[in-house]
Amino acid sequence: MTAATAPDSDTERLIAQGWAALPSSYRLPDKAPTLEEARAWCKHLAETHYENFHVATWFLPERLRPHFHAIYAYCRVSDDLGDEVGNTQQSLALLDLWGRELDACYEGSARHPVFVALAETIRACNIPKEPFADLLTAFRQDQVVTRYATMQDVLGYCRYSANPVGRLVLYTCGYSDEGRFRLSDATCSALQLANFWQDVKVDFAKDRVYLPQHDMRRFGVTDATIEKGIATPEFHALLKYEVEFARNLFLQGLPLINMVDRDLAVDLDLFSRGGLEILNAIEHRDYDVLSSRPSISKRTKLQLALRAVSGKFLPFLRLGVSRGKAA
Repeated sequence: MTAATAPDSDTERLIAQGWAALPSSYRLPDKAPTLEEARAWCKHLAETHYENFHVATWFLPERLRPHFHAIYAYCRVSDDLGDEVGNTQQSLALLDLWGRELDACYEGSARHPVFVALAETIRACNIPKEPFADLLTAFRQDQVVTRYATMQDVLGYCRYSANPVGRLVLYTCGYSDEGRFRLSDATCSALQLANFWQDVKVDFAKDRVYLPQHDMRRFGVTDATIEKGIATPEFHALLKYEVEFARNLFLQGLPLINMVDRDLAVDLDLFSRGGLEILNAIEHRDYDVLSSRPSISKRTKLQLALRAVSGKFLPFLRLGVSRGKAA
């Protein structure tokens, strides 16, 4: 690291304080691990932090799993640097450090397990830096922006916070065309909106409101409405409007499922239907996300998984039945 880019003592202090608030395994090691060690680190993080990710990997070709583990680990740690530290300046310092490590990764000098594993994924799948860097832009934005004027502003945030993930998945599976990217962006933005509408109360506790301010004024909803935790008729109307917007965005992205290979199509179907089920759960509560957080039942999750499995194997089952009849 050159003198021009080296952090000053105040920044180093903020970084040290920020690391102290996070798992010790997140810190930069003195010595870079081997690729095998780095992949094991990412796999452990992915499979112990997010059960839905673990379920999704059932449907991925085994050869791609290390790449998805590395991408997930990058996203998980990046998100935690922004959300789990509890101090804006410390988080920003850590995110800047993480950005420098991303640069080092592309320059061939990765040191953290995430970037050692990610470097091989980037090489094998020919992934540009932009989607990784865009995610850091979103996490930095979360530190300083807490309200969004219009839906276009919210979607502008999704362009950095959600859409890069879908593009990374497509790159990893061998797709890099703008047509598929646009459909993926619709799905990912819809998923982000579904999570926002599900977590209005949770986000408000962090002083974040993703409901567009223009729409809130239009329907007569204020921060005080959310703070009181009572879903007024005005709030019901607002959430119904936003849920329908997100549902239409999901529908725009669904054609992508028929434009990718079967393994990826299963994942896309699982996550798209899961996002739509979140919206259904909100609707079933009459759009009251303030008294309690709507969630998908275990039974519904199982049904979605079984639907995905049957969708994956149904063509083969049909082929087998046809052959049986022919015999």
